Amino acid sequence: MTADTAPAAVEAATEAATLTGPEAPLPGRTRIVLRRFLARRSALAGLLVVLLLFAAAFGGPHLTHWTYTDIDYTALRAAPDADHWFGTNRIGQDVFAQTMRGLQKSLLIGVLVGLSATVVASLVGACAGYFRGWTDRALMFLVDLLLVFPSFLIIAVVAPRLRPAGWLAFVGLLALFAWMITARVVRSMTISLARTEFVRAAQFMGVRPLRVIFRHVLPGVASFLIIDATIAVGGAVMSETALSYFGFGVQSPDVSLGTLIADGTPAAVTYPWMFFFAAGLLVVFVLAVNLIGDGLRDALDPTSRKGRR
Repeated sequence: MTADTAPAAVEAATEAATLTGPEAPLPGRTRIVLRRFLARRSALAGLLVVLLLFAAAFGGPHLTHWTYTDIDYTALRAAPDADHWFGTNRIGQDVFAQTMRGLQKSLLIGVLVGLSATVVASLVGACAGYFRGWTDRALMFLVDLLLVFPSFLIIAVVAPRLRPAGWLAFVGLLALFAWMITARVVRSMTISLARTEFVRAAQFMGVRPLRVIFRHVLPGVASFLIIDATIAVGGAVMSETALSYFGFGVQSPDVSLGTLIADGTPAAVTYPWMFFFAAGLLVVFVLAVNLIGDGLRDALDPTSRKGRR
């Protein structure tokens, strides 16, 4: 060691001793992930936007005396003013009240579909990768079968027949075709985890398979599932919007972002407030969810340089 490099080496050793000493223990994984996530300004902006959209969707209807079904016969297609903040539509309904109701419905459907699809994908993928054999073949055959089916056409045909059951049946129908790709990824990750020493040790100790899956396998793929669930929510909102736009999703008198966009499309140029508020909120929400997903990916990936900033 030369005289020039000695001070730098001593300084580095002192810093390492300070960070690893007993008085400054290393933070846990959750703390590290949170710190890396908070270092991403874009991810924080996306999280703030999503929280604001949820607050607006569930709190906004209480800020106005109009409901999404009220009709003001004295203001047909009226521009935004002090009484109607987002204007009115062609029959005099308050666009602000309808947009907040539509945002609320789309967010609820998106969250329920995203979470349901992630839970089903994690269970199916983990069981297929852990048990292998005929269980793996049967579950993967089901996955391949659902992937072959044209999901949009099936939902378009079945959804009208489920209208008496309410919008929750529509949620289940969307979730039915939203988990297959994730299940395949979880299966591959489970096959790798099943070869690790801690899983084999649990097997040799006689721990029941389902307990091994829930205690050792699923926590090992939790990082991927968190990211996938975040992105799945945005995808579910887009799917619901597309189906509702063509009349196969949420039905009148209820509204969603898709129905509002469909109703406002013919007047997008002449009466833009009937279209652009709902369309703008949809774009903002999807972009914010993608920013959160990118931030979680970088925070949970130890090899990512972006998360270390």
